[in-house]
Amino acid sequence: MIRVALLFGGRSSEHGISCATAAGVLSALDRERFEVVPVGITRDGAWTLQPDDPELFSLRAELPEVTDNGTRVRLPDSAISREFTLLAADGSRSSLGEIDVVFPILHGRFGEDGTVQGQLELLGLPYVGNGVLASALAMDKHMTKTVLASAGIEVAPWVTLTPARWERQHELFERRVHALGLPVFVKPSRAGSSVGVTKVTAWDQLDAAVAFAFAEDGTVLVEAAIAGREVECAVLEGPGGSTPRVSVAGEIVVTGREFYDFEAKYLDPDAAQLICPAVLGDGELHEMQRIAARAFEAIGGAGLARVDFFLADTGFVVNEINTMPGFTPISMFPSCWQASGLSYPELITELIELGLAATR
Repeated sequence: MIRVALLFGGRSSEHGISCATAAGVLSALDRERFEVVPVGITRDGAWTLQPDDPELFSLRAELPEVTDNGTRVRLPDSAISREFTLLAADGSRSSLGEIDVVFPILHGRFGEDGTVQGQLELLGLPYVGNGVLASALAMDKHMTKTVLASAGIEVAPWVTLTPARWERQHELFERRVHALGLPVFVKPSRAGSSVGVTKVTAWDQLDAAVAFAFAEDGTVLVEAAIAGREVECAVLEGPGGSTPRVSVAGEIVVTGREFYDFEAKYLDPDAAQLICPAVLGDGELHEMQRIAARAFEAIGGAGLARVDFFLADTGFVVNEINTMPGFTPISMFPSCWQASGLSYPELITELIELGLAATR
């Protein structure tokens, strides 16, 4: 029996989505092969032992939450041990046994950005998903665009702002932003699930949009809007270092909002329609899959990723790479693989096996 520590929750604004992802994984794990230790991280960063009950974390009208039950999960104190320890609410200490692999289904900062991955590597603990560098790169939209552009992959034109630049050189950077033309999207550089994102359709909206994004991160991107279809595909690392595997495409059709924001993704079932597989020509699908694999390799990807595109008149434009995409049973990442012939439980097993085999 392979023992899996499932990490979820976390300190980011995507805490609830991580919990919903945990519910899906807990429901679909092959219990004949895997024994799970559910470790919920509170919004304050406390590592707690949670019940092995997917119903507690299922996505409903309100987002699920890791509550602090007074327990504390302690990692091994060195790389020569894989034993996790439980501190109970009454102060007593007991062993949770040795962990074979950690599955960090954490979204956003303090989990998807290389921080937890680095902690696990320091302790020599195998884990599922991307390593420190790829996680940190893909979490930072400015760095992702820079790396992809250097690899010859088309991305939307953008301007990067910091508070110092915006305050001290306001007119200069305002001119650069205006040169992008309307509309533009203003985004925190390091946030996911469209948190802190504003679509600006008039220049008098810009200052408020920048301030809104700065509330999430100290670096902000202003990005030219790309007219086109929003399409995505899922990527899995090739076994043994072989070519990455890429799923069929999925498409997001936004029906009730300006763009595919946080509420449309998770809280309003009528705001968007997810179509999988997307209707693409054979040549278009092949080209999209080729670019997705190149993007995955450009950031040094491992395990999994979802690559988001705009299909414009000029071709495919990469919007972003998500190194720990939403993983609920209805999320695009597992849906694309199901449409490609890989079931949700099989996908989870595949990811765990890739994590066990990874060389960090």
